[in-house]
Amino acid sequence: MLKQRVITALVLAAIFLSALFGLPSGYFSFFIGAVLLIGAWEWANLSGFAAIWQRLAYTFLLLALLVITALYLGFEGEASPQLNNSAIRDLLIIGCGWWALALLLVQGYPSSSVLWGHKVLRLVMGVFVLIPTWVALVYVRQQINGAWLVLLLMLVVALADSGGYFAGRRFGKHKLAPAVSPGKTWEGFAGGFLANCLLALILSQTLDMSLLLMLVLIVPTSLVSVLGDLLESMVKRHAGAKDSGSILPGHGGILDRVDGITAGAPVFALALLASGTFSAGAGI
Repeated sequence: MLKQRVITALVLAAIFLSALFGLPSGYFSFFIGAVLLIGAWEWANLSGFAAIWQRLAYTFLLLALLVITALYLGFEGEASPQLNNSAIRDLLIIGCGWWALALLLVQGYPSSSVLWGHKVLRLVMGVFVLIPTWVALVYVRQQINGAWLVLLLMLVVALADSGGYFAGRRFGKHKLAPAVSPGKTWEGFAGGFLANCLLALILSQTLDMSLLLMLVLIVPTSLVSVLGDLLESMVKRHAGAKDSGSILPGHGGILDRVDGITAGAPVFALALLASGTFSAGAGI
């Protein structure tokens, strides 16, 4: 199983990095959209719609919403589209607002399931999880050195996850959200946080940038990314599923691999947009 996981991870990394650095920003948006449509297919199943036609219908619904969103942003499919930053800001604020609500739902589980447990409501949740992720990644990739910024986002989420895993195994005693994910601890949460604080310090020194600016970009993303993991765990627990799917040998489904990104990306992108510094090409 370990060998299978490693091989799958290497293949995924090669595909992602090839798309990230090899495709113009507009075409990278199509790539991310395709990944999220697979996520929609999996989310429909977690929502209780297991029939193929139902999952296809939800996937096409999300595709339609992606097209509408793209038109709203001024995206017309060209290699390097110029997007409407005001529209992006509005959608990112909605996305971040959703994750603020999601925090309350996770904290209140299982009692909170009365608010979202219905199958149709879970489909709606999927829209708020997936659409802002696409908007965020499209915006970040559009920036000067955008491919490196996307890679930074991935690194922040990975550090929050791996730092939390190792710190939790070594020091974990106090459960973070026992009803949702019994394996996660506050000590692990702190480990991921500290790992990303160290990353911010290293980058600020290496790139000769303000430590405060790096912390503003990295720390909120790190903290919120954990919530993405918890939300998906909550939905899977409610559905009685171990994984979101089986498309990735040894890793489960697409959602199992991008759960932290779905929460972290809108926060990262909004911080990037608000700061203005990073998108000006001054350092990354």
